[in-house]
Amino acid sequence: MSRLKLRDLAHSRTGDKGDTSNISVIAFNAEDYPRLCEWLTVERVAEHFAGLLDPRGPMIRRYELPGVKALNFVLPGILRGGVTRSLALDAHGKALGAALLDLEIPCH
Repeated sequence: MSRLKLRDLAHSRTGDKGDTSNISVIAFNAEDYPRLCEWLTVERVAEHFAGLLDPRGPMIRRYELPGVKALNFVLPGILRGGVTRSLALDAHGKALGAALLDLEIPCH
């Protein structure tokens, strides 16, 4: 089975609130949105960010936004305290969206 990068089908936007990041994945084309809904699950996103998430912390949440052909993921605790407390180089988590777009997905 051949694969492609998520970035070939979608772009992302990120935001932060405290130590929580939210990442929106927006399909370039409406016909790809069902594929994103099918393939981009909470479990796959959690696996992709496993090294950054606290396994004891709250679960990732996924929200579907069919009107804009997007999925929004809320990742509690991934920013390790947030902008004012984190020693991370990317305390806002802006690179997380680009990292998520690096996921490989199967071609149908």
